Amino acid sequence: MKKIVLYVLTLVILTFIIPFCFTRVTVESKTIVSEDQGTGDFENNQEEQNSLNHGIDYSKVDSTPYNYNDYSTIKVLHTKTNTIEEMNLDEYLYGVVSAEMPVDFDIEALKAQAIVARTYTIYKIMQNQSKHGEAQICDDSTCCQAWITKEGRFARWDEDKQEDNWSKIVYAVNETKGKIITYDGKPINAFFHSNSGGATEAPVNVWGGSGYPYLQTVETSGEDGYEQYRSEVELSKEEFVSKIKDKYSDFIINFEEDNCIQILEYTTGGRIKTIKIGNYNLSGVEIRTIFGLKSANFNIEIGDNIKFKVTGYGHGVGMSQTGADSLAKQGYGCEDIIKHFYVGVEVVSM
Repeated sequence: MKKIVLYVLTLVILTFIIPFCFTRVTVESKTIVSEDQGTGDFENNQEEQNSLNHGIDYSKVDSTPYNYNDYSTIKVLHTKTNTIEEMNLDEYLYGVVSAEMPVDFDIEALKAQAIVARTYTIYKIMQNQSKHGEAQICDDSTCCQAWITKEGRFARWDEDKQEDNWSKIVYAVNETKGKIITYDGKPINAFFHSNSGGATEAPVNVWGGSGYPYLQTVETSGEDGYEQYRSEVELSKEEFVSKIKDKYSDFIINFEEDNCIQILEYTTGGRIKTIKIGNYNLSGVEIRTIFGLKSANFNIEIGDNIKFKVTGYGHGVGMSQTGADSLAKQGYGCEDIIKHFYVGVEVVSM
């Protein structure tokens, strides 16, 4: 009988007490981890930030200067002060990329912008050696490329984002150091603009001439999600007539006629090539200039006033910056982005 009692007691111990001990240990172990809230929150926040940045720490980048031979240092004309500053090529590009593209764009888009800006700089220096006197390039975006000092850029960013933003710009330039775009072994004229409206433009439709084989019309999805995609300009009929008469004094138009404004021809990129307005046939580029439109891709609505509905922003030639960001978000790398916008090119190290 005693043996039976001992046997039952042993079973009870094995069934309840031992598992209870192991369960207690497990629970206590979980409690120890969860009490360390600081470490837990830091790891989660860090993972989220790394996800947004493709897991990149922008502060860690090779800052060794690249040997550009004759182009390692360049002379930049500051147009507002009419002074010339000599600086390292890539340090100059920090100011160009930060002035030309929003820092919150995808890093692959910023890297593409860095390569494009470097190529544009080299091309301009090679083609226009005496245009700016002793300087090789200027900081006027209507002539060469926009450029801004680090201090000037910081003044436009929130204080708590300044260092991180600048690190991202420096990373984009330094990660692509030495890289330029070539066609038939020569640096290309790497035009770029803000938003193509969905399709880029051949330069012959903007500036005339024979154009470049690598600058063709290409389509890009996703650009309609950016604020640069749509804009409107509205003015009275009197203002409309006055602006055209400023350039063509004999201009006349009867708004009562059905075809007083008629689009005659579109470009390959979907912009207006020729439009009949009153007694004149004008180019879409000229209308863009006269009325200060963001693009030559527009429609005109005639009511009590004249309203331009515009698609895209810029001349439309070369790389679209919002298009580059859209492609980057779709998984394109910087060189893939470049080869999308510039047909038949190579990305090479100088």
